[in-house]
Amino acid sequence: MKFQVLDIIPHLKNPVTGEIVSTADRLNQVVETARRAEALGFDSFSVGERHAGEFVSSSPTTVLAAIAAVTTRIRLQTGVTVLSVLDPVRVAEDYATIDQLSRGRLELVIGKGNEVLQYPLFGLSLEDQWDLLAEKYALLRSLWRKESVTWSGRFRPALTEPTTTTPRPFAGSPRIWHGSATTLTSAALAAKWGDPLFTANAIQPRENYKVLIDHYREEYERHGHDPRHQYIGSGSGAGGVFIADTTQEAIRQYGPVYEGLTAGRNVPGNNSPFRDIEHAVAEGPALVGSPEQVIDKILSYHSLYGHDLQSISLPTTLPFEQQLEILERFALEVIPAVRASAPTTLWEAGDPFAGRPEFAGATEPDAAATVTADHAFNRTDNANVYAH
Repeated sequence: MKFQVLDIIPHLKNPVTGEIVSTADRLNQVVETARRAEALGFDSFSVGERHAGEFVSSSPTTVLAAIAAVTTRIRLQTGVTVLSVLDPVRVAEDYATIDQLSRGRLELVIGKGNEVLQYPLFGLSLEDQWDLLAEKYALLRSLWRKESVTWSGRFRPALTEPTTTTPRPFAGSPRIWHGSATTLTSAALAAKWGDPLFTANAIQPRENYKVLIDHYREEYERHGHDPRHQYIGSGSGAGGVFIADTTQEAIRQYGPVYEGLTAGRNVPGNNSPFRDIEHAVAEGPALVGSPEQVIDKILSYHSLYGHDLQSISLPTTLPFEQQLEILERFALEVIPAVRASAPTTLWEAGDPFAGRPEFAGATEPDAAATVTADHAFNRTDNANVYAH
């Protein structure tokens, strides 16, 4: 298994102490966490995007550019790029710039977002969120894979003149994942194109997310894509990661913070059913406990999801030094055991995108084109499935 650190950059008071860091400090913490994650051997670092609520992640491109400048090997991802409210031309330009700055380390994770207030902010209708996502993804995909693109659709002015966005990505189109949290639609869109899926695994019972993953696998097979490129990522709960010597000690230390944050969140239809820490540890997705407890929970999810990439989020209302201690313990005491028990080809020799960053020593062939060709070949070899 591979491991990601995700920060959607919430900017909240600690519910126990009432303390909160400045916006500047909070943003700089994200960059320092990414630098430390690379040093500890994490595989990727992901920055979220929110345009409403108590977050300071409205400009993930700026944060990822800062991270690119202080790292050399860790892959850079988004969690998620809210493509439904953005202009695909600008997304193609901005993220190709980050791809160039990082020399091919970018992989995008797209979605329609988890904040309904974003749509009126950008003059869009919430009713169109899924159509917006599908149309804008098709355009973004073309802009990164082709030059001299002409296009027309419902939600933006047509590209009547042949358009080539600049800069071009570092080495062909970056891989694009699809974030999935609540409905079958994102899972189906990922499967249609033969792209990887990233399940939020955030606040709902695990069985809810398995429904989405199973639908993705079924649709992926129905479309006839090459199963070698069917990768799945998983989140780790809105409560974040907290490690102590024993699970009882983790509950004692982190319980009041977790319960205070959970009680303070009241978004009808989007609240966690795991209101107390014992319930969250026993049945929820939060990775809270001893190293052994956390290892067992990740592997239990792996037995259900079969995922290749595990994402974690730090408890960002705690003192920053404590967050970094948790990050280090996770890297040293959890990751090795999980890697040994759950191997994957993601970013390994069997994955065309493994050789895309400059540090891997190769930029050719175009990884996205290779995957597309593999999908096409797989469909010709199986007459009983549908093409897209």
